[in-house]
Amino acid sequence: MSRYYPRARAGEDRTSLYDEITNKIIGELEAGRVPWVQPWGTVAKASLALPKSAATGRQYSGINILILWGAATERAFTSQSWLTFRQALSLGGQVRKGERGTTVVYADRFVPADEKRRAHETGKDAQAVPFLKRFTVFNTDQCDGLPPEIATTAQPPPPGLIEPRVESLIRATGIDFRIGGNRAFYTPAEDYVQVPPPQAYFEPINWHRTALHELAHASGHPSRLNRDLSGSYGTRKYAFEELVAEISSAFSCASLAIVPTVRHADYIGSWLDVLREDNRAIVRAASQASKVADYLLEFLPERTVDMTVERADQEPA
Repeated sequence: MSRYYPRARAGEDRTSLYDEITNKIIGELEAGRVPWVQPWGTVAKASLALPKSAATGRQYSGINILILWGAATERAFTSQSWLTFRQALSLGGQVRKGERGTTVVYADRFVPADEKRRAHETGKDAQAVPFLKRFTVFNTDQCDGLPPEIATTAQPPPPGLIEPRVESLIRATGIDFRIGGNRAFYTPAEDYVQVPPPQAYFEPINWHRTALHELAHASGHPSRLNRDLSGSYGTRKYAFEELVAEISSAFSCASLAIVPTVRHADYIGSWLDVLREDNRAIVRAASQASKVADYLLEFLPERTVDMTVERADQEPA
């Protein structure tokens, strides 16, 4: 089946799309709601999973995960599967009349005419400018006539499978993972993670949530994903890295059927500072978080999680 890509709206204000996304996230944080945790509050109906394309099975990534989780929560959808209007038709179904779609995005680049002239005159490479394009998708809850295997909400794996898989993942990463002490942290200079013993946590599953958060930091080591971990406590760099680790941990938890929680709520103020200062920060952080989750989940010994993702720099399925 050929893939269908809706056209971006002509003449759209590229900067305003970053503002629109960032302002929504800021509004949620200011209201005390964390967008990567909120979908599984007491009123949520959506299944615990990463959003995916109902037509291709590919998982969305980056900022699109937060957008679609938010839409599923706000509109009480039970499914995490999405498709375009034409994809619904191609599968023998249809979007119900009057249903409102959800805007997702993908990143692209273009070279302005002035930059092309400058490059031609100087002989230097032209510099491309990043921007986002909008596309509209619909939840399978908004459609009729879809095949049963697409319309049915997938059930999460049995709870007994969760903890052993996380422990196996930790071993498989090869990261120096130490258990002990009374606080959780990652030390970039010595490249090791330390987490208190499971019995130190009121709920045992919190040990696994914490482990995934600290492993997210460790993924930034130069021998792995090579992120900038040089920020000291209280700096914008430090706050940005914590944002990446928080969102990544939520993505990993959702993939493993673990309900995400906020590990560091005391950082919300610093995250707000970062987002207010740079309207592209949340898009970059979510993109980095997807790369981290992909990296860590690749270590699952017997992988049942489909991590073929819809990259932020690719067109959606």
